[in-house]
Parts: sequence; structure tokens; C-alpha cells
Amino acid sequence: MAETLLQVNNLSFGWPGQPTLFQRLDLQLQRGEVVAVLGPNGRGKSTLMQLLLGTLPLQQGSVSRHCGLGFVPQYFTPPFAYKVLDIVLMGRARHVQLFRSPSAQDHQLAKQALHALDMLAFADREFGSLSGGQRQLVLIARALAMACEVLILDEPTSALDLHHQDKVLTMIDQLARERHMAVIFSTHQPNHAHAVADRALLLGAEGRHQLGHCQQVLTAENLSPLFHLPIERISVPFADGHLETLVPIFHSLRERDRE
Repeated sequence: MAETLLQVNNLSFGWPGQPTLFQRLDLQLQRGEVVAVLGPNGRGKSTLMQLLLGTLPLQQGSVSRHCGLGFVPQYFTPPFAYKVLDIVLMGRARHVQLFRSPSAQDHQLAKQALHALDMLAFADREFGSLSGGQRQLVLIARALAMACEVLILDEPTSALDLHHQDKVLTMIDQLARERHMAVIFSTHQPNHAHAVADRALLLGAEGRHQLGHCQQVLTAENLSPLFHLPIERISVPFADGHLETLVPIFHSLRERDRE
């Protein structure tokens, strides 16, 4: 039986004067598992991440953390002009003794994390001089340097081009399969969830949610009303076979097709 690293029981939350974001949510995140959290803006994806981390007080329910957690926020602005390598070394803070400087091993692990994301060449660059996508990759490298067992990512591909989206998704898959980490990430892209997640959590209106294996949850019947536009599962030829993916059918595309 797989080891549970993060457990959520009967979790409910709502901001004052606003509709409840989720009600009676139960979730077990197991070693080697990837869970994707999907939903429109304002449905509680980032709030859920804060509750899992413990940076936001619980209103109802419980969150049990059985190991160290790493977090990659959607946005991050450091208070000083840190170099990229310094930002990644911050991930080693809990491994460095009080009043001690990072060791040679800490530096090596930080550089390995940057190398894994093709960012080692930027190690001496000022973090603030990078593009939004490059900053996101550095923050992911910082989380990797922590050597945590659970990785929580808030929309990790939102500022990335297609190549680096693929690199981050591949990295998520490798962390789960090869390092046996548990990963939970939020996204607006159902095809990203389909590509790497084992299970998907859909956050709907009025506190409703749906959790299950991707093949059962990521369907046109569930996703289309969630995002208020048609989303279809299609099969495309690739190499010597076929691959399935999920495609949104935008209104502009439908209008253009009628012309």
C-alpha cells in the first residue's frame, strides 16, 4: 500500500461575505503520485495550496503533513537584488545549521537543480532581470534543492513558453516516478493534467468538487461546464500510433469555421 504523505479531511473554506470555495474535501496524497487541481479563476486553487502549506488558518477540517513540503508560488518578488544561485540556495536553508553558511554540497545541489531546468547559465544573473518564465523555473529549482518529499506548485506553467511547459511537465513526471515524490499542482490546462497527473481535483461553483482518476474525471461532460466552453477529448496520430489529449473549442474558432 502506498505511503500517504499529505492527508486532508473534511476541509471547508470560504472568504467572509463570499460563496464557499470547497466543502467537505477529502484528499490523500500518496508517495509517487501526481494530483492536478483545476478550476476557473476564483474557485480556490491558490487558497487550497495555502491551506495545505499551513500559511492560511483552517476554518473546518484538518490537514496532516507527514513530511517536508516544498512550494513554488505563482509570483515571487524578493526584497533584495539576489542572484539566481542565491535564490535557489534559499531552498537549502533548513539543511544549514544556525550561523553557518551554505556548504559546498549545498552549492552543488543548487547548481544541479538549476541544471535540471536548463537554468545553470543564469546562476550569476540577478533574479529581477529575468523574464517571468525564467523566474518561475528558478523557483522550481529552489523547491528541488529543498530535497522535500511533497512538492506543491501553484500554476507552474502559466508564464512559460511551450518548450519549457513541456520541460516542467516532464520534470513533474520524473519527480514522481524516479524520486517517488508526491506532487500536487494547479492549472487551467486540462491537457497538462492529462499529460502527467494520476488524479484530478475539479473545483466547481458553490463549493462543489470532484476528485478521481484522470480518465474518469477529465471528460467533456465534466470540463465543459466547469470552464464554460466546449472541451473535447481527441485522439491524434503520432509516430506509429495515436495519443489522446484534451482540446478547448474556443468561440472564435467556431465563428471562423462558419465563415
